[in-house]
Amino acid sequence: MNTTTDIVQQLWKLCNTLWGDGVTYHQYVNELTYLLFLKMAEETQTEHQIPEEYRWKKLVKQDGVEQLVFYKKMLIDLGTSGSKLVQDIFANATSFIQQPKNLRKLVESIDKLDWYSAREEGLGDLYEGLLEKNATESKRGAGQYFTPRRLIESMVDLMQPKPGEIIQDPAVGTGGFLINADRYIKERTDDLFTLKEHEQNFQRREAFQGIELVQDVHRLCLMNLMLHGVETPVFHGDTLGPQGASMAKADLILTNPPFGTATGGGHTRRDDFTYPTNNRQLAFLQHIYRGLKPGGRAAVVLPDNVLFEDNTGRSIRTDLMEKCNLHTILRLPTGIFYAQGVKTNVLFFQRGETDKGNTKATWFYDLRTNMPSFGKRTPLTRAHFAEFEACYGDDPNGNAQRVDQGEEGRFRCFTREDVAKRNDNLDITWLRDENADYADDLPEPEVLAAEIMEQLGIAMQEMEELKAMLEKGEAD
Repeated sequence: MNTTTDIVQQLWKLCNTLWGDGVTYHQYVNELTYLLFLKMAEETQTEHQIPEEYRWKKLVKQDGVEQLVFYKKMLIDLGTSGSKLVQDIFANATSFIQQPKNLRKLVESIDKLDWYSAREEGLGDLYEGLLEKNATESKRGAGQYFTPRRLIESMVDLMQPKPGEIIQDPAVGTGGFLINADRYIKERTDDLFTLKEHEQNFQRREAFQGIELVQDVHRLCLMNLMLHGVETPVFHGDTLGPQGASMAKADLILTNPPFGTATGGGHTRRDDFTYPTNNRQLAFLQHIYRGLKPGGRAAVVLPDNVLFEDNTGRSIRTDLMEKCNLHTILRLPTGIFYAQGVKTNVLFFQRGETDKGNTKATWFYDLRTNMPSFGKRTPLTRAHFAEFEACYGDDPNGNAQRVDQGEEGRFRCFTREDVAKRNDNLDITWLRDENADYADDLPEPEVLAAEIMEQLGIAMQEMEELKAMLEKGEAD
């Protein structure tokens, strides 16, 4: 076991300390973020951005009730003092710790860790380890903001980000896509040293764009980016509002919009969308393909309902295939998103130079049928994507030579005419599910219940859209 893994396990065990205070895993990670930011600023000699009275050593010297009172006042004050990064990370920060002895234990434990070895192995990897623990242990909530890193690595490698490109994640979560795109470019430019000075500055400060709606997750993202040496600003805001409409056109968009169908506030506040919808994923899909430069490319994780939803959903898919070359769809296995019953896909597409007739054929890779249900017992590894990556080829825009494997294989091609005959329904399967005939192999009851709830949600949404259309017709 390396030092990073060891520290992650030690930090995670400390959450037991806070159970008595009723702190959840997600709250614990936020609490750790406040403390780790102060400690890591000391370790990396970047404390100048923190007001002197609130640096790590000041907190360590306190004890008992005085320490807890000092800590809670510090969280409030750092939201409005120090550097912009400090203010963003501590924005609206509050502590859930009730007992002074619990704070004392956390501070002492963090202070005693082997930070020298952790710095050598990378503080970013340490923090990523905590975020992954949070996603796997929380099951609900946090998991939707954490895309499995092996999936991200595969998508980034296939998209081949380049220096000088604007790379965007409009639902940035904890920053995994941007961090891995940055890592991909640095590995191929000797950590940017082969680039000219102005190109290096662009990569560090302008190349990456991101927006996150949830403030707690935005806080985790800022911390994660900082520890990975990515200085680009990531904003707290709503991509499906005016802030999203003002984002610059991108060369590459990599993202995994949050799960769930409803936007929570009716239709999005984007007046530039051709197809208003209260389906969050369909709204994000419009943002993505409209936000690409001509020739720009995207790889996007989306749930099954985007592939088959009728009415507005079909119109958006048709528009996507007109404006872009939707060249590849990867049907992902179940159980990889730490949320019960969620079936997902990765859509790969390239914006055309014109807005008409860009999709001629779409290739499907079925990585779901007759695959194990992934989770703690069967973790997803990079090896699971190897055959798909070989089929995809070395062209990020899907132009490599490909071979249709037929009805028995996992990789097949369907022409635009084939899809049109299906009313642009992209929910295409052909492999026989060998587990379907055996009751023992059916999903767990909670998975089936989640799938039923998802289907009911889609049905309700379609009824609402139909009702709105009828009311509009009467008004006209």
